[in-house]
Formats: sequence, structure tokens, C-alpha cells
Amino acid sequence: MGMNVLGFQTTLLDRVEFSGVGVHSGQPVSMSLLPAEANTGILFSVTCPKTGETREIPATVNSIGATDLCTVLGDPAGVYIATTEHLMAALVALNIDNVIVEIDSAETPVMDGSSHEFIEAINAVGIVELGEPRCYLKVLKPVRVDMGSSWGELIPYEGTRFEIEIDFDSKAIGRQLFKGDITAESFTREISRARTFGFMKDVERLWAAGFALGSSLENSVVIGNDNRVINPEGLRYEDEFVRHKTLDAIGDLALAGAPLIGCFRSYRGGHKLNSLVLKALLSDRSAFEFVGASALRPRVRHGELVAVSAPAYAPIHS
Repeated sequence: MGMNVLGFQTTLLDRVEFSGVGVHSGQPVSMSLLPAEANTGILFSVTCPKTGETREIPATVNSIGATDLCTVLGDPAGVYIATTEHLMAALVALNIDNVIVEIDSAETPVMDGSSHEFIEAINAVGIVELGEPRCYLKVLKPVRVDMGSSWGELIPYEGTRFEIEIDFDSKAIGRQLFKGDITAESFTREISRARTFGFMKDVERLWAAGFALGSSLENSVVIGNDNRVINPEGLRYEDEFVRHKTLDAIGDLALAGAPLIGCFRSYRGGHKLNSLVLKALLSDRSAFEFVGASALRPRVRHGELVAVSAPAYAPIHS
């Protein structure tokens, strides 16, 4: 199913259960994805492991609390959910609009460090179409953010496309570029299995600071101090590093609150830059519009664009 044929919102046919550990906390996590009604969006129902307090946190750009090591939604000093990007990437790539994510920890389970296990489990349970039309967020003009030697931009494009370039001093990574239109099929085949990665020297520093406590060769590609990948099985894709950065960008931009029609490009990006570009787009009302799915079908004249009222979706202004 390509993006263009999906005129209606979707949810899961049944609940999906996951258990694992949080990559930063190292703590066990149970997470359930529950079917939800149209116009719910993706909603995290987070029970704080310390206080037992449960809070609902919408997966939208307004909920972003921090972007240092991963994308954190909610209040970093209170109830929050961290490392949302791998799950969000799977949901948006599979065209799933409405899900309640029940979770008993402040972090999603890292699984194998990619979106692969989320994709497999969701496909196994199935996706159902709801009666409400889907709303898309269409980029109307270029929006760009520069951060030192990094930059990111959203530009108009008829479809959903990502062009991600990374450039690391490490010989194991170097300069890599991924370009592609994103569909459920292309994401599953070309991106979903790309794992998070790090350098042994950084991992050791993070461990000392109390982060990345759940990080291991089971869920991360680790580059040793000799600049070689130390995972015995090697890489899943020749350019797994840039594919994982693409996966992260897809997950971070899923916080738009509606599927994106446009092209996202970045050079040496990360979670912070991804969120800044999305915020820059949403803060400029002339840079985007909400359109119904009927506006995406080929050979539609401009006079037939269907406007969908925005308030059913994420509020635009933070």
C-alpha cells in the first residue's frame, strides 16, 4: 500500500505487546500498543516507575522535552517517555495514525536497536482502516535550520522523501548518503533493520555518567577504539549508519502529528536538528497546509484540493 492510496485513518487490529530494556536506563520495560479511535493520534500513556503516576503524552512536537541523546516527550523532571523515535518511525512508515502506547517505564524498549521488531509485530497483528479521512501535512516552501556545520531543511515534494547525509571522522563510518522515497515497503526493506550505533569511547563515558546502561552488542552497533565494528555479526547494511540516521529522522518528523508530504534533507543531523526543522516549519503558517488524502491522488487539479480542519490534529503553536 503506497501512501497515496490511503485516504482513511488506520489503527491496529489488536493489541501488540513488547518487553525489553531501556537503552539508557537499562531497566526492564513492558509496552503495549492498543487500537485507538480515529483522531486519537499516537498517545503515550506513561506510568512513572518511581511514583506510579500515569500521564498521557501526545506524540507531537509540542511534547518534546529534550533532544540530547534521544527524543524525550513530556517533562524530563516529571513524567516523560524517552527514545520514542524507533517506534514512531515504524508507526508512521506503516501508515498507522491512531495508537495508545501503554508503557510502565520512562523509556521505550530498545529491542534490537532498530524498528525491525516493531514492524514485524505490527504486521503480524494487522492494521484496520477507520471511517475518518486522513489528514496530511504538506510542505509548501523551503524551511531551513543551520547549526554550526550541520543543517536540515524541509522542501516541497510530491510524496515523502528523505535525503540524509552523515560525515564522521571515524574510518568505520566516514561520509555516507541515503536518499529515497519512503513507503511501507521501502522502509521495511531498506531502513527498518538499521541499528543505533556508538563509539566504545563514548559508550564508556556515557556508562560512567549513568546513561546507555542498557546499551550492548545486542542492540547497538559499536565501533571500537581501533575504528572497527566490534559486533561479531558485522553490519546489516553496508551503510547501516546513515540508514539508522534516516530511521531516526523519520521517527522525529513523525511528531508533526500528521504524515508529511515533502522532502527532508539534512547534513550531519541528529534529534535536536530534526526537531528544530519541524518546529521552524510549524511556526510559519505560510510554509505548510493540511490536506486531505484526496488532494494527493495523481492528476488532481488545484481547485479540487480538500482542506481539512487542523484542530483535530496536533496544535500548531507550542
